[in-house]
Amino acid sequence: MNSQLAQLDFGVDITIGAVVIVLVLFAIVAGFALLLHFSLLWIPAYMASADVSFVSLVGMSLRRVPTHMLVTAKIMATQAGLNINRKTGISTERLEAHFLAGGDVKNVLQAIIAAHRAGIDLDFDRAAAINLAGRDVLDAVRTTVSPRVIDCPELEQTEKNVLSAVAKNGIELLIRVRVTIRTNLEQLIGGATEKTIVARVGHGIISAVGSSLSHLDVLATPDNISAAVHSRGLDVNTAFEIVSINIVSLEVGENVGARLQLAQAEADTRMALAEAEARRAAALAYHQEMIAELTLQNAHLILAEAKIPVALAVAFRAGQLHVKSDGPTLVKFDDHRGFNFRIAK
Repeated sequence: MNSQLAQLDFGVDITIGAVVIVLVLFAIVAGFALLLHFSLLWIPAYMASADVSFVSLVGMSLRRVPTHMLVTAKIMATQAGLNINRKTGISTERLEAHFLAGGDVKNVLQAIIAAHRAGIDLDFDRAAAINLAGRDVLDAVRTTVSPRVIDCPELEQTEKNVLSAVAKNGIELLIRVRVTIRTNLEQLIGGATEKTIVARVGHGIISAVGSSLSHLDVLATPDNISAAVHSRGLDVNTAFEIVSINIVSLEVGENVGARLQLAQAEADTRMALAEAEARRAAALAYHQEMIAELTLQNAHLILAEAKIPVALAVAFRAGQLHVKSDGPTLVKFDDHRGFNFRIAK
């Protein structure tokens, strides 16, 4: 019995030992795998002098920050000659903080490198702020280095793709403009977008043409129009700087003034006809009223004439009617009454 218990205890001890050995081996393998993983990230950073510590790699992994992306960004910044000092430069902590805030680390670093190569003053804080504001900072730097050309009006938003402006003589001009702009990094945060530039330039072109006495003046010197619009400072409070405004298409449209005068004449004619018709209707109504009044008075006359025989009969009976005879003498039916021709009441 004792020998059986001893064998059972020995078997349990073997099982526990095997489990412990398996766990230890698993921990060793896992630790070696993690060490290998972080080593594959740390060694390139170390060889490039990117100043990425092993502990920071573990911390970023625990915070679910893509370590490979941040290590690549630090190596890229180091190779580009940027300041990566932990206190004053682009440190690992600042890159991690920008990523956790929802920023695009790669886009920001590429923009800073491009600005550094072009001699543009752009530090990490301003680039990160522009990126977090929803602007493409890399595209902004590229536009600063290489200005972009936009159409006015925008081709995809209008059917005619031209501006319609009318000179003082009433002739319409169809104009298409191209505006060359470059990004103003100082006002990129809070500055108006390209749509504001397009709207302002369109308004300026229409206003300049509208102040011209004749469309021939615009056709003769279209550069005066673009120069006048450019001098108005249309890029104020925008994220861009207007480099130039060029008129690429200028065509004569319809005679808007004549069309408006014709429409006004037609409107005046219709109004006069309406007033004449109103007066005619009023005259016809008054004529009908007069006909009705005449008919009423004729009815009263007929009614009065119908009462005459009755009145004469009453007067004869009462002796109130005196009739003049054909001779010189007056025949009297009643000596004490004079001639009275009336209807007795």
